Amino acid sequence: MFQDIRLRTLIALVVCLAGLYFLIPSIVPNLPDSLKNLFPKKKIQLGLDLQGGMHLIMEVDTQKAMESTMERFANNLKESLMARKIKFRNVERTGGTLISLDLSTTEARSEFEKILTDQYPDLEVKSSEIIEGRERLILKVKDKRVVDMGRAALEQSVETIRNRVDQFGVTEPEIVPQGDDRILIQLPGVKDPKRAVNLIGRTALLEFKLLDEEHSLEQAIKGNVPPGDVLARGARIDERTGQRTELYYLLKDKTLMTGQNLEYAQVKISDRFGEPYVGIKFDSQGAKDFDRITSENVGKRLAIVLDGIVHSAPVIKERISGGDAQITGAFSPEEARDLAIVLRAGALPAPVKILEQRTVGPSLGQDSIDKGIIATLIGGLLVFVFMVIYYKLSGLVADVALFLNLILLLGTMAAFEATLTLPGIAGIVLTIGMAVDANVLIFERTREELRLGKSPRASIEAGFTKAFLTIFDSNLTTLIAALFLFQFGSGPVKGFAVTLTIGLVASMFTAVFVSRIIFDYFAWNRKIQKLSI
Repeated sequence: MFQDIRLRTLIALVVCLAGLYFLIPSIVPNLPDSLKNLFPKKKIQLGLDLQGGMHLIMEVDTQKAMESTMERFANNLKESLMARKIKFRNVERTGGTLISLDLSTTEARSEFEKILTDQYPDLEVKSSEIIEGRERLILKVKDKRVVDMGRAALEQSVETIRNRVDQFGVTEPEIVPQGDDRILIQLPGVKDPKRAVNLIGRTALLEFKLLDEEHSLEQAIKGNVPPGDVLARGARIDERTGQRTELYYLLKDKTLMTGQNLEYAQVKISDRFGEPYVGIKFDSQGAKDFDRITSENVGKRLAIVLDGIVHSAPVIKERISGGDAQITGAFSPEEARDLAIVLRAGALPAPVKILEQRTVGPSLGQDSIDKGIIATLIGGLLVFVFMVIYYKLSGLVADVALFLNLILLLGTMAAFEATLTLPGIAGIVLTIGMAVDANVLIFERTREELRLGKSPRASIEAGFTKAFLTIFDSNLTTLIAALFLFQFGSGPVKGFAVTLTIGLVASMFTAVFVSRIIFDYFAWNRKIQKLSI
């Protein structure tokens, strides 16, 4: 029996030392350099409410997403009609989310219906009328698809923002959709809120458009913008003085290419001026499109437009193969890095608007930590004292198990780099109270056996055996509830569920396994004749 106790003691010792090993970097952050390499780099991460950071609620303009989708439908539809050699005029988006087109013949309507059925199942004819011998059709998205498209825009926005935040380097961000068009974002530890907001909220729509060099820019600035053109802002940097001057560009409204086929974006340094710029490379399809665009427009100026701002408008001197391009401007290294991040993560499907922005200061977080520690100490001390008074030396065994339970709980959180939140601290305090429940059940069962006149050894055996199923059932049901809280809850609820889940598993180990080792040692090795319980 003693050999078995020694094996169990070894297992318990290894588990507890492992928990302490992972916990030390979190409780002693300023370790000497000679010891830092001996311990893991992983630590318990603090949530937004403890270490400070940003809380944002953003609204996705799903209407704009629908308009972009309809613009794409209109362009694709035009190409499909041309490929089928169907005579048509004026395929364009109108009224925000409608498409208008004119068909020249009755036969064309029949062919068009086939295209609509085969290639565009989401579209349907809203109205039809004859104007000057031509049939004008108004198309709209089917009602059952409108909601799906709005939901898809929200989900894509969440994924794009998450990709940007991951590359930004925020640990344990919380990014979840709320309702039909809102996103909750929590960024713990962010030191530069303005930069974070700019990075997250940027639409990052990259477009390539030709300059209109045939019409007067001065007239366009005065308000006389030619049909099919758009006036865009930009800036020019004096190479000698570095002075930045704002200017305007008259662009063709038609977008020749977007950043949809972008493969990567990387910050590079100019050999000539030593300034950072963003080098971009397209995938195979994007490279073919860029090759075609540059070959067809040699001698013309191609504007690189990001979110409606012209960053550069170089002259196409020759055909550009390979799909490489660059975005230049008066970038600081940080601005160039952020631009590369949003381009790699992809453009948002629609603009977003900040509805709520709060910054939690680290001083408030530290105050929460201090109060949480005080609550944990007071709760733990009361439980410790009660167990010793009520169960005597057996209560002291329960206190040892409770102390080891805290080490295992925090050590496991550190090993998995779990996030500790204010509700998580509440979960720890609750775990302290629940951790002794198993010992209370065992001790009461043991007392019953002693009252029946059984020996301490037999009473301990019966107490642990009979109480085990009750302990297992109660902890299992609580564990299932905690897992559901973690799966479906938001940030604070998840923080509570994490500490509760780990605490339950740790308490099962310490209360049933570790406590049993101590009792068996005194009952079998020391052969005690009287049990202090």
